[in-house]
Amino acid sequence: MRLRLFKENSNFDFFKHWKMWLGISGLMMVIAFASFMIQGLNFGIDFRGGTTIRTESPLAVNVAEYRGAMETLDLGDITITEVFDPTFRDDQNVAMIRIQAQDEQEAVTVDTIEAVQAALKGVRPDIKFTSVESVGPKVSGELIQTAAIAVVLAIGAVLIYIWLRFEWQFAVGAVLALVHDVLLTIGIFSELQIRFDLAIIAALLTIVGYSLNDTVVVFDRVRENLRKYKKRDLKEVLNLSINETMSRTFMTSVTTLLALIALFVLGGDVIRGFVFAMIWGVIVGTYSSIFVASAALLYLGVKRDWSKPDANAGNQYANIDA
Repeated sequence: MRLRLFKENSNFDFFKHWKMWLGISGLMMVIAFASFMIQGLNFGIDFRGGTTIRTESPLAVNVAEYRGAMETLDLGDITITEVFDPTFRDDQNVAMIRIQAQDEQEAVTVDTIEAVQAALKGVRPDIKFTSVESVGPKVSGELIQTAAIAVVLAIGAVLIYIWLRFEWQFAVGAVLALVHDVLLTIGIFSELQIRFDLAIIAALLTIVGYSLNDTVVVFDRVRENLRKYKKRDLKEVLNLSINETMSRTFMTSVTTLLALIALFVLGGDVIRGFVFAMIWGVIVGTYSSIFVASAALLYLGVKRDWSKPDANAGNQYANIDA
């Protein structure tokens, strides 16, 4: 007896309210963009420039005490946050101290870091400094530009790839879904003010690849069914194709989410931002492959070309049962 997430011949009507789904997706993109423009991102040291000092102490972190010890150093805006993690020992109390780069300096100097460490040891002699990371403002500015170019080039490459493999309508639908996924991921980071660093850029590029794979599987089946059912309406063909690939789509998404949730809970705070972005990306990527990419294809329509053989149409993994 095999486990199935969906019936073998499921017949869900995904496009009964397809205009509403496109409207909701468009509204979410507008909200995400507005949040980014108004509130901005909580850039990490990678993009903002400055120094991050990670401390560890057997006693509970006292943010006010730490801040008071550093007030006399005149370092401007200092962010002190306590790090919580279920994997920490009872006597492992971790804090992250972020010092923004000074205007007249490329980065926080070694003397300043030593002064901070001495000030903290004055109020907490048992404190340990487990890591110190510094990035200059010039380097951080270049990283922002390079990261933006990397994401744009990835989406551009996808546009060309889908256009060559399918028709231009498929390419527009796929790219719209990718823009949707990337913009919503940036929007959730802006809204929740989660730290945005280079690891999140890596997550964005991974999300692009994951979402594209999901969309291509659906589009492969759509192309095959368009040739197989020549007289069926495009809406019917899209519904049939998504129902046929639904088991594969959800099996992939659920197993991926199980691994990511385990990493989020047990992986520690260092990778938690990356894993959160991946979890969000898997959810919106699965949603967009159906309600954005396919709905956009339905809106644009597609030219049916029967001159090409269908021997290689479809995807060998699309019918895997779950």
